[in-house]
Amino acid sequence: MSLLGNVVWLLCGGLISGFGWLIAGLIWCVTVVGIPVGVQCFKLARLTFMPFGTEVVYEGGAVSFLVNVAWFLVSGIVLAVINFLLGLLLTITIVGIPFGKQFFKIAKLALAPFGAKVYD
Repeated sequence: MSLLGNVVWLLCGGLISGFGWLIAGLIWCVTVVGIPVGVQCFKLARLTFMPFGTEVVYEGGAVSFLVNVAWFLVSGIVLAVINFLLGLLLTITIVGIPFGKQFFKIAKLALAPFGAKVYD
């Protein structure tokens, strides 16, 4: 079931969201300091391309908090707003509600992705 959900997800906006994470990762990788952040973006792009069947658990400490603050100001707001609006658009219909919930999960992750662990 998760395979079918992931295929339909890509058609319903998952490609847009995933490419947003990839672009953010490429922008962060331009500087040496931003490479760890860019690598995390690439990991989360994988989640964004296949969100069904995965679970996100939030952990972290002071370092994760500091990186999340920088992330929020530079990239997080844009990705969170895009995913939130796509989620709202999909929850208009009953069929789109599961896909909208996935967009809301990714929007929450876009606000503070560091310290979050993804389990398949």
